[in-house]
Amino acid sequence: MTEFQHQHTAHCETGVMSTMLKHHGLDVSEAMVFGLSSGIAFAYFPFIKLNGLPLIAYRMPPRAIIKGLKKRLGLNVSFEKFTSPQKGMVALDKQLNAGNIVGLQTSVFWLPYFPDDMRFHFNAHNLIVYAKKGDNYLISDPVFEETVICPAKDLQKARFAKGALAPKGMMYYLNEKPENIHYNKAIPSAIKASVRSLTPPVPIVGIKGIHFLANKLKRLAKAMPDEKQQRLFLGHIVRMQEEIGTGGAGFRYIYASFLQEAATLTNNKLLEKASDMMTDVGDEWRNFALHTVKMCKNRSPFDEQKLADLLHTCAAEELKVWQLLKKI
Repeated sequence: MTEFQHQHTAHCETGVMSTMLKHHGLDVSEAMVFGLSSGIAFAYFPFIKLNGLPLIAYRMPPRAIIKGLKKRLGLNVSFEKFTSPQKGMVALDKQLNAGNIVGLQTSVFWLPYFPDDMRFHFNAHNLIVYAKKGDNYLISDPVFEETVICPAKDLQKARFAKGALAPKGMMYYLNEKPENIHYNKAIPSAIKASVRSLTPPVPIVGIKGIHFLANKLKRLAKAMPDEKQQRLFLGHIVRMQEEIGTGGAGFRYIYASFLQEAATLTNNKLLEKASDMMTDVGDEWRNFALHTVKMCKNRSPFDEQKLADLLHTCAAEELKVWQLLKKI
């Protein structure tokens, strides 16, 4: 087994899987992990609340990236959950003693190496534990530039936090890997799955879901007469887009990088064009976020029609990418 190498990445779940694969001898970038797992998505769920506000998702649910990559590459990944914190910590130590690196699902709030202003109750943060020294665990957290140390009692709290997406001590590790990745087969299959997930006949999912949210913004003043509530809702959209798990624009840029890599690996000019188009889509999402923040902070007049138009543009431009990729 090679010496463990930490990797600083844009997103936790993709970063963990890229680092884990590299440790086991498969050089797969974070962008390729995201693309091959078909992780990109959009969904607006008014019936699922986060702090009283609707869930807006720009990627597939937690663990979907790990499971998608497992399916696409034929990885042998073991997942374990536990009925008690004590059993979970013993099982983690057992794997570390056997020389394995271990992925964990945790709560950000209970990880003491996070700055106070970054700690909130989010129970689907992924990290790698690669060793233990005394009563401390050595951790490779993809969102940090360097490895960090976490006391056992804090890691236990983070692994067994309560609430939405409770991790229940969930840990995972790689048992076997394929000798080679058949990109010419895996890439088209992954893209096809993403096309399906972004263009379904469902009003709150995919491209239709983006238009659905845009239409809601158009009626925001009528639906939420209270100005404070309006600003909370707009701020929530931006936070879900730009802060939670990399967000909308960030994931579009990562997917563009995947398409660029895929174009080189398969010698497909169509994928290169799609990559450039998806980068432009990311720029449109960032432009929407910028105008939304300005309105939230009273730096520009509140204009619900303008925000709706910007979001409709995001949807229209992204649809062009998926229509092109449908030809793969």
